Amino acid sequence: MTKPLEFWFEFASTYSYPAAMQVEAACAARGVSLVWRPFLLGPVFGAQGMTDSPFNMYPVKGAYMWRDMARICAAADLPFHKPSTFPRGSMLAARICAANAEVDWLGDFIRAAYSANFAEDLDIGAPEVIGPVLQALGQDADAIVENAATPKTKQALRGLTEDAIARGIFGAPSFMVGDELYWGHDRMEMALNHAAASD
Repeated sequence: MTKPLEFWFEFASTYSYPAAMQVEAACAARGVSLVWRPFLLGPVFGAQGMTDSPFNMYPVKGAYMWRDMARICAAADLPFHKPSTFPRGSMLAARICAANAEVDWLGDFIRAAYSANFAEDLDIGAPEVIGPVLQALGQDADAIVENAATPKTKQALRGLTEDAIARGIFGAPSFMVGDELYWGHDRMEMALNHAAASD
């Protein structure tokens, strides 16, 4: 019997991009159910005493990451364009995910938003960018963007971020199978193996 795989992601997270583009198909191939879990890294980093992305705080690490991302995306045949702003504000896209956790277009929205950020260098925090993404999926963009600003939706994302911290998540992407945590896009296969294993 398989277990669900929770995919914890942040739209500003570099390594979450290739993971987000691949995880749904990988889960389907293994017969594993996927649960999308958006959250914000800012409060997670803040709880660790950081005020910025570690890739900005440690330039040598950041330089390596950008080269690594180029290699990873090339190997996966994913387009990649280093964002002109990093980390890019991702609140709007994350709130939309938090408010629409059960819709059948969620995976397509997530992949399109990641592509906008990391392939097209677009500001995914702006309604004028996210609106057309939603429209391309046949959705009522104005209503969804408006709903993203409601107290209920704000609390939904805040609750997911608090849950991430409580469960020991310290970075993105992270995968959880039950209480078992796997951090990093390169741990996806390991997490899938766990989720697909029989009890």
